Amino acid sequence: MKQILFVLALSLLCPLFGQAQQKPLFDTLQKPQLISRQFSFTEGPSVDKKGNIYFTDQPNNKIWKYDTDGKLSVFMDSAGRANGTYFDKKGNLIACADEHDQLWAISPKGKVTILLKSIGGHRMNGPNDCWVDNKGGIYFTDPYYQREYWDRKKTDLDGEKVYYLPKGATDPIIVEDQLRKPNGIAGTPDGKYLYVTDIGASKTYKYEIGADGKLSNRQLFCNMGSDGMTLDAEGNVYLTGRGVTVFDPSGQKIAHIDISEPWTANICFGGKDRKLLFITASTAIYTLQMNVRGVE
Repeated sequence: MKQILFVLALSLLCPLFGQAQQKPLFDTLQKPQLISRQFSFTEGPSVDKKGNIYFTDQPNNKIWKYDTDGKLSVFMDSAGRANGTYFDKKGNLIACADEHDQLWAISPKGKVTILLKSIGGHRMNGPNDCWVDNKGGIYFTDPYYQREYWDRKKTDLDGEKVYYLPKGATDPIIVEDQLRKPNGIAGTPDGKYLYVTDIGASKTYKYEIGADGKLSNRQLFCNMGSDGMTLDAEGNVYLTGRGVTVFDPSGQKIAHIDISEPWTANICFGGKDRKLLFITASTAIYTLQMNVRGVE
């Protein structure tokens, strides 16, 4: 009888033991490492094919590079007040250049091609964050944040929306117009799902991506908004704001990474093995070695 009870108890506890046996996302005794604090406000990190990380210092109008050897260098001056960035398959850095509310493609040598500078003849609110799909199409969020360097005090558009710019197109399509203030955005590597944060409503949503790039089946993923976002290879979603909060694929919170800065803006995975979590936080940048790979 004791053996039967033991086997029954063990069978009930196996899922818990299984979870406990899984390797944690990161060493909880290890704190994020401060790399540098020489910036005004860091944002928009993204990783190239080699694992080098590029990020923006928007107030100083620069794009920086943090290479796989840990060396910092300026990649680009006069960077269009770039905010969010993402690399396309050809190695171009797609940048949300909100100095003049444009979408740029920056070649590895720093040559700028303006992909989009208006919607229906009107200035965009200020492209904020972007994600490039496997077809070369670009999803981007367009919230309105008043900038001191603008010559206007209000939006030229009728809302703050999410757009999709198909590869080679000159006009984007609206794929979501029911959010208060869309911000962070990221898609799954298979191109099936897109996550978008509504920082204005403190929510993050998950969508299905159609063959034409349009979104459907909006589902509430979690009750947390975010400035930036990334995914790991296990399907976990990383949101930012007060540090970094990690949610599993079902939307359950599974971890939090404290960052000793007023605001954590954005994140990405980089390094040669894609296991280095790179964190842009106010005037600083941090890294944390992870046990999981990023999807970039």
